[in-house]
Amino acid sequence: MEKRGSKFKNFWKKFWFTVWGDNSFKGWIISIIFLFLLIKLVFFPLMSLTTGTKLPLVIVESCSMHHQDTIFGNFDSWWSRHELKYFKVAIDINEFETFTMKKGFTKGDILFVTGVKPEKIKVGDIIIFQTDGYKTPIIHRVIRIYSKNNQTIYSTMGDNNNGQLPAEKEIYANQIIGKARFQLVPYAGWVKLIFYEPLRAQNEKGTCTEN
Repeated sequence: MEKRGSKFKNFWKKFWFTVWGDNSFKGWIISIIFLFLLIKLVFFPLMSLTTGTKLPLVIVESCSMHHQDTIFGNFDSWWSRHELKYFKVAIDINEFETFTMKKGFTKGDILFVTGVKPEKIKVGDIIIFQTDGYKTPIIHRVIRIYSKNNQTIYSTMGDNNNGQLPAEKEIYANQIIGKARFQLVPYAGWVKLIFYEPLRAQNEKGTCTEN
């Protein structure tokens, strides 16, 4: 038993040195691989388990929820330019001011997401849902909840869009991945997005402007 314990200690010392103490090129490569596997196989599975969703962290890939100067912008000024589209769905400024992330978020932001029971979703919540015709999930604000054929239907719209996308007018409970709780790290997602920018359509490239 003592020899086994000694072998384990020696193995652990060598492993720890290789991952964190070896400053050679080989050591750096091993460190990167180790961190990748740790994040992929341990960190994200644990987060998914504790948050109740397969996407606990989401990088915003579009400008559909962008507000000018998202963090420090003037909400009243933004509302004056978008009031009409919310008037059409019976949402006024007093109600909107109570909504989650009333100043929106922008491309490259990282959001913290949790699972949510469909019956707990309310107008103003920002949900992540999967729909046909889109490779990645959509992250938009709920503007209407109603019943149809004994099923609850959710309808969303992007804060920065001029209207609704056809695919978001009728969202069913089985399409919902989770609910965005808050903006975790502004713009940090650009570390990943920058590699995909050349592959995007011309009108989807670059930073955001407000419609």
